Amino acid sequence: MTDTTPRVSIVIPAYNEGDGIIPGLERIFEAVTLTAEVLVVVDTPEDTTIPAMAEFEAREPRLRHVINTYGRGPAQAIRYGIDTSIADTVVVTMSDGCDDPRQIDDLVRLVERGVVVAAASRYMPGGQQVGGPRFKQFLSRSAGQSLQVFTNAGTRDATNSFKAYSRAFVQSVGIDSRDGFEIGLELTAKARRLRLPVAEIPTIWLDRTFGQSNFKLSAWIPKYLRWYRFAFGPQLTVDELKTKSTNSEG
Repeated sequence: MTDTTPRVSIVIPAYNEGDGIIPGLERIFEAVTLTAEVLVVVDTPEDTTIPAMAEFEAREPRLRHVINTYGRGPAQAIRYGIDTSIADTVVVTMSDGCDDPRQIDDLVRLVERGVVVAAASRYMPGGQQVGGPRFKQFLSRSAGQSLQVFTNAGTRDATNSFKAYSRAFVQSVGIDSRDGFEIGLELTAKARRLRLPVAEIPTIWLDRTFGQSNFKLSAWIPKYLRWYRFAFGPQLTVDELKTKSTNSEG
C-alpha cells in the first residue's frame, strides 16, 4: 500500500435512493477520520441515486459512484464494489443510513490488527437495534447468537451487512452469493471454516426514516440458511472451502 492509497474503501450498494442517500453520506464523512474512498455502487446509469449525489461528488473528492457490471442486485453490487476498491481493508455499509459510521474507524483497525472479518454487532452488550420488523430481528438475532454459541463464529451478529473485511481474505475465498444481502454471513461462515479470526464491536442500528427497504425476507431466507449451515463443520483449507462452498456442501 502506497502513501496515496486510502486505509479503507467504504462500499455502499444503492438502488434508486435519490436524495435519501445524502444524510448517510454526510454522517460517514463526518465520522470517518482515516483516509478513505467511498464507493456508491448502482446497477444502471439511470439510477436516481446518481443525480442526487452529483453536487456531493463535486465537492467531495473521496466520493464517487460506480456502475455495477456484474448483474443486478445487492450481492453483485457489493462484489463489484469490493473488486473496484483499492484499500487493503473494505467496509460494507448500507445506503439507508441505518448503520452508525462512527464504528468504521474501529472496524478498520481491527482488520489491520489481524482479523479477517470485523463485525458491527447489534446483539452484543452495548449494541442495539431500534425499529425494523420484529420477526426479521428475531431471526437475525437467533441466527447470530446460536452461531456464536455452537461454532464460536467470533460475532453474535453474523447476518449484519455492516462489516469490515481484509481484502486479501476476500480475494482468497471469493464471494459465491449472487442475489441478496447474505454476503456478511457468507464471509463470516467461510472465516469460521478456515479458523481465521473474526471480531466484533457494538453498534446501534436505527431503522430507516425514508423510503422503503429492498430486503425480501421470504425470498432470501434459504440463502441465509445455506451459509448458516456452512458455518458448522471441521476446519478446511482454502481449496477445500472453495469446492464445498461452490457445491453448497457443509
